[in-house]
Amino acid sequence: MNALSVVIPTYNRCATLQRAISAYLQQTALQAIAEIIIVDDGSSDATATIVRELSTNPVISIRYFRQENKGPAAARNVGIREANSELILFTDDDIIPGPTLVSEHLDWQRRFPEISTAVLGQVTWHPEVSPTPFMKWYESDGALFAFAHLAGESEISYEYLCSCNLSFKAAFLRKYGIFDEDFKAAAYEDSELGYRLGKAGMKLWYNSQALAYHYQHVSFDDACRRAKKGALLGDRIFRQKEAGMHYHSRRQMRMGSRLRRRLPFRGYLPWMRRFLGIVLSPLRKLMDRRIPLPWSVYRIMLRVYR
Repeated sequence: MNALSVVIPTYNRCATLQRAISAYLQQTALQAIAEIIIVDDGSSDATATIVRELSTNPVISIRYFRQENKGPAAARNVGIREANSELILFTDDDIIPGPTLVSEHLDWQRRFPEISTAVLGQVTWHPEVSPTPFMKWYESDGALFAFAHLAGESEISYEYLCSCNLSFKAAFLRKYGIFDEDFKAAAYEDSELGYRLGKAGMKLWYNSQALAYHYQHVSFDDACRRAKKGALLGDRIFRQKEAGMHYHSRRQMRMGSRLRRRLPFRGYLPWMRRFLGIVLSPLRKLMDRRIPLPWSVYRIMLRVYR
């Protein structure tokens, strides 16, 4: 295991994709990158032109594939099928690799040579996006990532599987499961795959030194739109899958018998949400300010306004 294939799905983010590819060309373990596979999910911007220009670099093979817009799950599956290395590293088109990202993934994949090994690296905001306190919560404890929960951990639950910075043995993926292409948006497809691979014996390790940077500014309204889109395009599909039924069952168990007795009153929740939306509207103006608020406030506000 001396080389890996980098797989990046992309859609209309040619500028950040260019940054990401350029950062891979600056890796300390550059010689260990066998190829970079770019899967264009039907972009209408200059993605093809930029990848073509970068692919003239003689150091690394940059391969370009284009599909009609089917979503990131289908795009990653193209990468899985086309990869020529034993190892596959998934990142996204707005994820800029730190200089030692590749070497860290390779080191841990060698440390745990079993075919079932998967390694999750850490993602944090790129300094240039100047993250707000809300963004820091959103990344560490919110709906985006949950790296604050993983501090000090090494082997972690399949529930934390996230394809933004994740390496696998290619043979394990091809044998036990690729991404479910019923998911057409970036919502729930990682959770569904994590559940299936967990059942197949996947061992998921967290390496906080495998660092990458998220190059995107996210406002509170952006986060609300993302949550609504995920619920619209992914939640219904997820609930129909075995993974979704499993997560829903566990959530119900955690609620406890006292809360379950209150479930007949769930029909009033939309009215309650509208009421809270009015009451909490002054706080909404503070969500994107540089004034840090308790994480519980961000959590409540996102639940109310999404």
